[in-house]
Amino acid sequence: MEKLLDMTALICQGAVVTLEIFVITLLLSLPIGGLAALGRLSKFKPLSLLMEFYVWIMRGTPLMLQLLFVYFALPMVGIRLPDIAAALLAFVLNYAAYFAEIFRAGLQAIPRGQFEAAHVLGLPHWHTMKRIVFPQVLRIVLPPISNETINLIKDTSLIYILAMNDLLRVARTIVQREFDMTPFVIAGIFYLVMTAVLTWAFKKLEAYYGKYDA
Repeated sequence: MEKLLDMTALICQGAVVTLEIFVITLLLSLPIGGLAALGRLSKFKPLSLLMEFYVWIMRGTPLMLQLLFVYFALPMVGIRLPDIAAALLAFVLNYAAYFAEIFRAGLQAIPRGQFEAAHVLGLPHWHTMKRIVFPQVLRIVLPPISNETINLIKDTSLIYILAMNDLLRVARTIVQREFDMTPFVIAGIFYLVMTAVLTWAFKKLEAYYGKYDA
């Protein structure tokens, strides 16, 4: 029992790194993705094309390749980042691109007639966005955002390749040292608990914003 507790305590330390990557990535990539979506919908063609190219690059190449590029290629041009900063840069840029496409689809799903009706009624643009558009967009984008967020918590295991002591790497180190598969089971339980919490939270959000259904 004591051995099991010691393993769990060590894996908890790795889980802290995993959660740090997850939380910071989510907090940064969501607003960046929203801005990128607005850029893609912009009538200013150079900006729209730039955002389209960015999304194509980020979604068209593997996240692992992007991690390796940031970690190994940037130092070759004189840009050296701490391990966690390099990981966060790759994760944020990658997930912001996915969120950008989700937000773009949500915004384009709102009928133009609603904007025109709000304009006829004399509602300010920000009031229209806040009270009419945003609640509907959130209802539309929450399910795909939920899926991407759950993918993110699992993708954090990729930082293993950067030799960072995340949840998976700590578990594997213990397995190699103790010749015991129990740490992998504990790590799996950690991931399941985290995804269960996220699933529950998003179900609550979807139920709340479901009141905006037509």
